[in-house]
Amino acid sequence: MREVPDFPKPGVVFRDFTPVLTDPDALRAVVDALQDKIDDSTQVIAAIESRGFLLGAALGYGWRYGVVPLRKPGKLPVVADSESYELEYGTASLELPAGAIQPGQRVVVVDDVLATGGTAEAACTLVERAGGIVTGVSVVLEITALGGRSRLAGREVSALMAV
Repeated sequence: MREVPDFPKPGVVFRDFTPVLTDPDALRAVVDALQDKIDDSTQVIAAIESRGFLLGAALGYGWRYGVVPLRKPGKLPVVADSESYELEYGTASLELPAGAIQPGQRVVVVDDVLATGGTAEAACTLVERAGGIVTGVSVVLEITALGGRSRLAGREVSALMAV
């Protein structure tokens, strides 16, 4: 991953996943490594906008999971639920498409980075309120200094790398 200082605002170091996406061998290695961490009972990937979509789609195709996109507000035609959360540099919301997660479905939440944990926590909340069972949260990179894992207590969290 490439580090981009002062993005999206001064003092924030953005972890850019683009170099991994542009290298086919790196992308394959990351997707395969993520799959190795996913609970065998998982049926659905809840992919967080936007880089989580790319990972979720690859996992869904490669291992036959359904993929549910968790979107930013205003992007879905029919919304089942929404959840607001705080980021290290502001606030945001995620929305769950109507009818996308069925009660009892086993769902893993996938994204590129775990930072403060707000986004992943919001994703888990949406899945659970829809009746899904979160089998884990799987990310490529965890920024440990921001303490995001603590917001996901009681859930299995796996990160391929930690800084």
